[in-house]
Amino acid sequence: MKLALFVSAWGNELSIGDAILHARVQAMDGIEAPPPTSPSSRAAAATHLDEYGLHYIAEIVTGGGYAPNPSATAQQHLDDLDRQIEAAMDLRPLKFNCLLGIDAWASSLQIDVFGKALERIAKTGTPAVFETHRSRPTFNPWHTRDLLAALPELRLNCDFSHWCAVAERLVMNDDPDLLRTFAERCDHLHARVGYEQGPQVPDPRAPEYAEALTSHLNWWQTVWLAQQQRGTMLTTMTPEFGPDGYLHRIPFTGTPVADLRELNQWMADNLRSQWTDFLGSTDRHTTPPPQSYDLHQ
Repeated sequence: MKLALFVSAWGNELSIGDAILHARVQAMDGIEAPPPTSPSSRAAAATHLDEYGLHYIAEIVTGGGYAPNPSATAQQHLDDLDRQIEAAMDLRPLKFNCLLGIDAWASSLQIDVFGKALERIAKTGTPAVFETHRSRPTFNPWHTRDLLAALPELRLNCDFSHWCAVAERLVMNDDPDLLRTFAERCDHLHARVGYEQGPQVPDPRAPEYAEALTSHLNWWQTVWLAQQQRGTMLTTMTPEFGPDGYLHRIPFTGTPVADLRELNQWMADNLRSQWTDFLGSTDRHTTPPPQSYDLHQ
């Protein structure tokens, strides 16, 4: 099993072209970004991805933005999905990461729209994951559990940081069985560290956030183990510390408390180190023993 790390165009505030160059310079395995809207931009991006041997994860965002328009209809969400999938295919995506629907819909409508989305995506032959994200039907673990039960084909991109903010706690520590349920259905991970009062700690290197970082590392390791046990060949992760209100700023001056690209590179380096430790532990044990991570090495 191999770990593949991706540059987030959103998280690093990069165009898709600059994200490709950044991935090459930082020795990452690919990029995660929305598909460009123009055919010429898609053709250029596809050429550079091939030239540098990089993978592409297509980020599909419906409803008008990362926080969807509350008035967008179910059909508008599905139309957005169709349009972006068609555009993304020009870049031969490894998988789709979908932010679909809205939390305010009735459960029956959410299940219906997700089911129709799965049918549409299946026709492409490209696998898809649905991100656990605030403002979407996957906004908390318990509702997501019910969606998984209703839709056996549904696969997840687990971004546990959102659930920490929603639940006001390091929520995946509550129920190991529920965590394993998500791990069994998880085919992609977003590596951002949330905490009790938000989806992004100001700086994961700070000692005051050591518990949050350790918890996320342990949750990701649970996913890795589940993937290893079902024979997954490529584990994909995107370090995704981001802007847009996620990054803390000093009041009045608006000065960022940290550099986003530095945070995401630190997380990538940390993940590589933890991955080596994980593979070593699973070589020696059927189940990895509890680990005490050196978070600041």
